[in-house]
Amino acid sequence: MIPRVMLIDSSVPLYALGAQSVWRDGCRGLLAQLANGSITGLASTEMIQEVAHHRLRMTGDHAIAVADARDIAQLVTLVPFDEAVLNIALELIERGDVRGRDAVHAATALLQGITAVASTDPAFDEVPGLTRIDPTH
Repeated sequence: MIPRVMLIDSSVPLYALGAQSVWRDGCRGLLAQLANGSITGLASTEMIQEVAHHRLRMTGDHAIAVADARDIAQLVTLVPFDEAVLNIALELIERGDVRGRDAVHAATALLQGITAVASTDPAFDEVPGLTRIDPTH
């Protein structure tokens, strides 16, 4: 059963917006569920920045990258990347649970009391207290 509320990792919108892949249809389906309100998604503001960064790198077009990031931001409730998130993210990195931006996303979920993370990335499988929801299943 898919949880009603989950944190959305950047892999979901990036695969949904990207070229055909084994993940694209599942990620597009998850975005459709966010759009129709059947699930509620939270995301770190860092996730939106990550979408803009990767979309700019892939398209080379500033306007497209920003439009895509704004569109994704409208589908989720944004949670600030603040000092509390930073401290938990650094603890997760220090323990070896997860690295980099994934630590920010994991810390955001944990601080919000969210136990489900929608992601194609198995790195979240190693974070105590989180369950990864693979959008392709």
